[in-house]
Amino acid sequence: METAWFVVLSLLIIFFQDSALVVAEESTCVPGFKSDILIFPVSRQHLKRSMRLGDVGFSDCTDRTRFVFNSEDSHFAVQTDGILKVNRPVDIRGYVEFLISSWDSKGRKISVPVRVLYYRQNIENHRQNVAHDHNHQQHLTEADSGDNTESATEPQVPTWELPTSGGGLRRRKRDFVIPPLSLVENDRGPYPKKVAQIRSSEDETKKIYYSITGPGADQAPIGLFIMDRDSGSLYVRDSLDREEQDRYTFVAHAVADGSVNVEEPMEIVLTVIDLNDNKPIFTQDTYQGEVAEASPKGFEVITVVATDLDQPGSDNSDIRYRIRSQKPQLPSNFLFDINPVSGVIRVNADGLDREKYPTYTLVIQASDMAGEGLTGQATVVLNVTDSNDNAPAFTHSFYEATVAENEVNAEVITMSVTDGDEPHCLAWNAKFTIIDGDPGGLFTVKTGINKTEGTIFTVKGLDFEKSRQHTLLVAVENEIPFAIPLPTATATVNVHVSKTPDPVQCTCKNGMTLLLTMKT
Repeated sequence: METAWFVVLSLLIIFFQDSALVVAEESTCVPGFKSDILIFPVSRQHLKRSMRLGDVGFSDCTDRTRFVFNSEDSHFAVQTDGILKVNRPVDIRGYVEFLISSWDSKGRKISVPVRVLYYRQNIENHRQNVAHDHNHQQHLTEADSGDNTESATEPQVPTWELPTSGGGLRRRKRDFVIPPLSLVENDRGPYPKKVAQIRSSEDETKKIYYSITGPGADQAPIGLFIMDRDSGSLYVRDSLDREEQDRYTFVAHAVADGSVNVEEPMEIVLTVIDLNDNKPIFTQDTYQGEVAEASPKGFEVITVVATDLDQPGSDNSDIRYRIRSQKPQLPSNFLFDINPVSGVIRVNADGLDREKYPTYTLVIQASDMAGEGLTGQATVVLNVTDSNDNAPAFTHSFYEATVAENEVNAEVITMSVTDGDEPHCLAWNAKFTIIDGDPGGLFTVKTGINKTEGTIFTVKGLDFEKSRQHTLLVAVENEIPFAIPLPTATATVNVHVSKTPDPVQCTCKNGMTLLLTMKT
């Protein structure tokens, strides 16, 4: 790509031999594409199938949002929603130009030229041209910006002829709209750098003075763009930043000697081509989250989000996520995975155990260029919360106790349990049940205040003559259900009933009656 674009623009209504440019009356809506030429910069030389390039911005001045498009280059296709995509893999060397067409509500065909521009190649060409011509070019400076002489050795640039009315020229507020210029951001120069030139057809018979107005010229940032008042050459004086401003709209003026307007003002649009000069940035440096230890595979834990200031919808801002590291790497190094597009982190395997590994630290990387470009990082700290994944267990599997017959609410025995879950939570608190050996409902079991002990009491008096021993089977669970299938612990309690001596009535000689008990 050459160091500048030389644009020959007539600011008059020029009548040619075969046709003339016709100035149409201003219309509130003109069917067609968003610009007279569509430029889609790409940062890769090889374009893969289905790669999205951008929106062509077609309207037929109705409420329709979908249209039929035709592309003269089969490597590219336009969807009905106006999105231009790569239809077949193609290599871009410099740029590719072709026409796309659609039809308005009255069936009229409207076409527009499309340029797919590989801008890295263009930057390299520019640098080669600068190196080749550095010793021969005369560059415009602020001090001599009024000099109307230009170097004869300045590289020649493509000439853009103003299209005739038959070429689909449209007007905006009665000013001609020319195909937009474009410059790559962060270009190293040298500066000032010529980007375009305008000329009036009157310059052969009159002395014409040229100027520009608008943002970047006489409005902030003032003086970024300047125009040689004698030659009509447009220069940029410093590198551009697309993230600061992605397009500049100027109005070019041509005035004859004596301050007589020889042309109507013309609008010039300059777009700034994006470079991948911004890395993805996460919305937080550190994310805090929780994950229950019994969470199943696929359980959504947390979502991370990164943004990129480069051009939306381009490769430069196309972010992909990945997990760079997990600490600890136990019981496996792949306990979590991340959706590369959405940033959703999910459980990827079994093995979360709060009692062994209460915290995990993940380093997440976000990369633009669909995962192959600049990178940013963030940390995710996940606290493993307790689930009821540990069953309480008796400290002994067999207990034996003795209780006197006929005693009600007598304490028989106290049993203790252990639990691997977090202390003093519902998953740790024990709950005891007599599940066998008490058909008559003679016993009950109560949980102690510390929630790890169960004490058996008599509900009714026991009868030694009816049964001298009771064998109880006691089960223990938690106050909440188990999070995973776990066996229920049980313990056997043998309760012996002791005999209480029966009283014996005895009458003494003095007439007194005594009740005596006999030991057995």
